[in-house]
Amino acid sequence: MLLPPMRYKADARETVAYFKDIASATSLPIMIYNNPVDYGIFVTVEMFEELASVPTIQAVKESTRDLTNITRMFNRFGDRYKILGGVDPICLEALMLGADGLVAGLVDAYPRETVAIYNLVQAGNYEEALKIYRWFMPLLELDIHPKLVQYIKLAAVSEGISNEYVRAPRLPLVGEERAQVLKVIEDSQATRPALPQEA
Repeated sequence: MLLPPMRYKADARETVAYFKDIASATSLPIMIYNNPVDYGIFVTVEMFEELASVPTIQAVKESTRDLTNITRMFNRFGDRYKILGGVDPICLEALMLGADGLVAGLVDAYPRETVAIYNLVQAGNYEEALKIYRWFMPLLELDIHPKLVQYIKLAAVSEGISNEYVRAPRLPLVGEERAQVLKVIEDSQATRPALPQEA
């Protein structure tokens, strides 16, 4: 996954050149992380047009929070790029608009629910997907906070699949903030829906 330059807000020409330079230095497949909300650079459809000739640039983590961008990408490129939803609270909408999958956060703690939503959308069973998604929403919103790493880790701890360790400069949650996140987790666990058999 490749982000735009982070210390310097590059313009479109510089960003495209940066992506191409990195792509030319590796044979690994590349996914462009398009997250202007957090990183300040919007990789536009026009920029993806310039990158389309680079075979190793194969996917985009679509985190613009503008769902219409998924349709713009499909309209311009068809299946040239794999499009992966990258914002948890709009993951259902991204899948329903044709995203190939998700690069999600809360999937770390709730893989079965995430896979169930994906499978139900693929099967066209939007009503059942929506039931799980509506239950999931308070948890999914933990992904769009600056402390998302700590929040997601705490959710994973509650599921018995992780610990609260985070790399510096992050620190584990304490006090009222920790209690508030735990309440979201505990309230959600109390109303957890049954999942379809195939999930």
